Amino acid sequence: MSARVGKRDYYEVLGVERGASAEVIKSAYRKLALKYHPDRNPGDHSAEEKFKEAAEAYAVLNDAEKRQAYDRFGHQGVGGMGQGGFNPADFQDLSDIFGDFFGFGDIFGGAGRGGRGRARARRGADLQYELEIDFEDAVFGMSTEIKYPRTENCSTCNGSGAKAGSRPRACSTCGGRGQVYFQRGFFSVAQPCSACRGEGQIVDEPCESCHGQGSKRTDRRLKVNIPPGVDSGVRLRLSAEGEAGQAGGPPGDLYVLIRVREHKVFHREGNDLHCEVPINVAVAALGGEVDAPSLEGEQKLKVNAGVQSGSRFRIKNKGVPDVNSGRRGDLIVHIRVVTPEKLTKEQRKHFEALGELLPSDHKPSDKGFLERFKEFFV
Repeated sequence: MSARVGKRDYYEVLGVERGASAEVIKSAYRKLALKYHPDRNPGDHSAEEKFKEAAEAYAVLNDAEKRQAYDRFGHQGVGGMGQGGFNPADFQDLSDIFGDFFGFGDIFGGAGRGGRGRARARRGADLQYELEIDFEDAVFGMSTEIKYPRTENCSTCNGSGAKAGSRPRACSTCGGRGQVYFQRGFFSVAQPCSACRGEGQIVDEPCESCHGQGSKRTDRRLKVNIPPGVDSGVRLRLSAEGEAGQAGGPPGDLYVLIRVREHKVFHREGNDLHCEVPINVAVAALGGEVDAPSLEGEQKLKVNAGVQSGSRFRIKNKGVPDVNSGRRGDLIVHIRVVTPEKLTKEQRKHFEALGELLPSDHKPSDKGFLERFKEFFV
């Protein structure tokens, strides 16, 4: 059956074939709605009419039952919508199409989605606690108790805010919906109700413990287990230990941010520990066994004769355990040869004797370097 005079075919309005899929129809409508939306075309009556026309076509063709009736009987088969009526309840998919692009989540008051319900439950906010620990505790792990402020649901009224034996009543201003509506052109736009602060209910007899708030600020004590191998900047997530949720929503999480104090002897690079061991010139020349520090006590380290300052020795599995696998890093020992600054007469005598026995030519042996050195002063 042909369309009535003055009203265009819905498929023609959206620019799609009659056999088009639901996704194609939705995509076509989205393009037109974005193009002709009144917010993008302020004061343009023609654009507003085209937007209404596209919205009306989409409301019919997106509904399987209405589309079937329209395909068989044309505009007469879809009743009021076919007569040019604009029913906001038929546009339940607008928020799915646009999200919050134009604020469609509030348009029509959630019509078609049970918009008369209370305000949605909201998850509580996440919290962060900064915990400073010693270097050794970061390496080997620890347990400690922390104390931090957070909002918790009132145990007296179980979060309702009402005195024992009483119950909150539905807000008369918004009818218990938590939202009030006002016209924005041909749209009905929702905003939180100021009378009930968007809760949808009024507490006439407030709980004496929380003064009707449904929640209280309290100090929370919590045991925290620090796993071995953590480092500064690591955040530990403790589920449901954050702020209390609102309107029955779940609590947020607590994030414990680790700060590790510096160590006087060791520094960390990844999972390896580094330290410096000073030795005298005799040990450096002759070699021998020295005591190297570790977080688990002294470790015997054998150094070879003629060792130089800056030489490094690796002691396996004496570093930091990996926080995920538990595999330990190594201890890297840096050798520093220490020259004595003050000598006794006896020590000086032996060094002088040693000096006579050691080679006296300490000039660079690289001929190329010597030649360049001479050229510099020519």
